[in-house]
Amino acid sequence: MSQLLTDLVNLNLKDATNKIIAEYIWIGGSGKDIRSKARTLDGPVSDPSKLPKWNYDGSSTGQALGDDSEVILYPRAIFKDPFRGGNNILVMCDSYTPAGEAIPTNKRHGAAKVFSHPDVVKEEPWYGIEQEYTLLQKDVKWPVGWPVGGFPGPQGPYYCGTGADKAYGREIVDSHYKACLYAGINISGVNGEVMPGQWEFQVGPAVGISAGDEIWVARYILERIGEIAGVVVSFDPKPIQGDWNGAGAHTNYSTKSMRNDGGLEVIKQAIEKLKLRHKDHIAAYGEGNERRLTGKHETADINTFSWGVANRGASVRIGRDTEKEGKGYFEDRRPASNMDPYVVTSMIAETTILWKP
Repeated sequence: MSQLLTDLVNLNLKDATNKIIAEYIWIGGSGKDIRSKARTLDGPVSDPSKLPKWNYDGSSTGQALGDDSEVILYPRAIFKDPFRGGNNILVMCDSYTPAGEAIPTNKRHGAAKVFSHPDVVKEEPWYGIEQEYTLLQKDVKWPVGWPVGGFPGPQGPYYCGTGADKAYGREIVDSHYKACLYAGINISGVNGEVMPGQWEFQVGPAVGISAGDEIWVARYILERIGEIAGVVVSFDPKPIQGDWNGAGAHTNYSTKSMRNDGGLEVIKQAIEKLKLRHKDHIAAYGEGNERRLTGKHETADINTFSWGVANRGASVRIGRDTEKEGKGYFEDRRPASNMDPYVVTSMIAETTILWKP
């Protein structure tokens, strides 16, 4: 990029105008594609309810028919824009018909109902989501750092590894980390994963619906950084077949009752409920997950529910600290890397707090 173009990209609007740019973000028809477009606003905005609703052509995102294609965006959460800087913002939205009904692919709407239920509000559900992903070379869709059409040495040295022959894509990971902190996302850490070219970031603790908003915007920021770097971000749960780890989105969860004294008993009751609804959860936990949940590579078999203390081969894991203190949180290890965080977080709350078997 020429220096002049770089200077223009980095122009600070505050020097010349009060106007700001708002990038409206939403989820397309596949449930996994992130879309966005920008508009100019007269000045800074910090409250999503003060933002105008907007629309888009749903026939181009697989969310409406061509003869009635208008879908309405409702702004839900605001983040600072790390790409444009200044007072410019990223806006997480969800999608409705012109009559005000949530369209079928709007999973946030259903999640908001669960999270606004008085029994759920009272329990203050906290989430920590470990989002794994794989960086791919753009033209060959093969992991970065891997010889094209070939394989690196076997797994072992890559997890949290250091060095040019072990860590591939760190500049992307670190840019993403800082950009998320700048945006106001509660990103709590990053690390290199077991398969080379695979990484993880963690978001949380986040309460209720905000966990879904923050994961989606963090994914958006990661895709944008990949765009700049010319690298493809894959959330496929098993991007490379064979003796390579898959990618998940382990979901750590606690309620007020679990965090209080005697919480371990509440955790065990919650796990019992999750066991009874194992099939329902698996069906909603991401596409292609059967390629990942094989019982190998630190996963439990997809058809069998299991739990244990400090057991990474179980469906649900309780940490040693939680066991020792008799209260805390647990980790649902079943969600795939491409899961919808709105679906997974609200389903866990619904099963453990609202559902009466």
